[in-house]
Amino acid sequence: MKRKETIKEFYTNHGQEYPKTGQFNIYRREEFACDSTSLPPNRRDFYKISMITKGTGVLSYADKSIQIDKPSITFLNPLIPYSWEPTSENQAGFFCLFTEDFVSPTLKNENLSQSALFKVGGNHIFFPSEESLKLLESVFENMMREIRSEYTNKYDLLRSYVQIIMHEAMKIQPPETFYQPANASERISNLFLELLERQFPIDAPSQTLKLKTATEFAVQLNVHTNTLNRALKESTGKTTTEWIAERVTKEAKALLQFSSWDVAEIAYCLGFEHSSNFIIFFKKQTGITPLQFRKEIG
Repeated sequence: MKRKETIKEFYTNHGQEYPKTGQFNIYRREEFACDSTSLPPNRRDFYKISMITKGTGVLSYADKSIQIDKPSITFLNPLIPYSWEPTSENQAGFFCLFTEDFVSPTLKNENLSQSALFKVGGNHIFFPSEESLKLLESVFENMMREIRSEYTNKYDLLRSYVQIIMHEAMKIQPPETFYQPANASERISNLFLELLERQFPIDAPSQTLKLKTATEFAVQLNVHTNTLNRALKESTGKTTTEWIAERVTKEAKALLQFSSWDVAEIAYCLGFEHSSNFIIFFKKQTGITPLQFRKEIG
């Protein structure tokens, strides 16, 4: 059974103290042990963008693995289990980590929401040209300087740099050298997670979830509900219902924080016929009511 590694555990496991700037951090790969040593297959509760300028290894994520033997840039998110096995001692480049708190609606606009960073079933490894590599290196260097600055709006600027990296990667053709280990549970799980994620973000009160229950997802995937549930439990440690509840709660929090919609509107677009049912659901998941959550973050 797999569980997510938290960002605090990530730092602890690599002998680092959890930094005060927890929502976003950037490092040189050669100065941080995690990218020069093996990482076991696992999901993490944070996003990671890693650019390798020197070094080789095998990166495995979801049901794909690829040999990295030249400069590359990789996008990984909390839904993707991945592992890293270096095959050379000398490693160089950059990587940045950020939490859900850093991911604003701007980063999930219509174009970028289908990019490698947010799309479960998308491509996550890209091999930049020499020209693109120079541009990406300069952006990472700028982020290295910015994270240390005292600029009041530096996180907004860092989000802009992340968008530049994402757009640059979207212009690069994905590699064609993937191989897929035969694991039915992983394949079914990743298809489900992609289908779940496709319904988000919610951009208007009139937009409603099409798939809300385990049965509806199973029908869409052409598998029995028990098969889907068993596959998810085996590969992720969570049931179908738990995944749906977690993602709906995540979206509810985002809408309460970033929109001015009232609770009834949010309840409707998330598939709750009555706002009272949404309030009960939200309190069960978070321990507080939607209005209390909005007041706390306000």
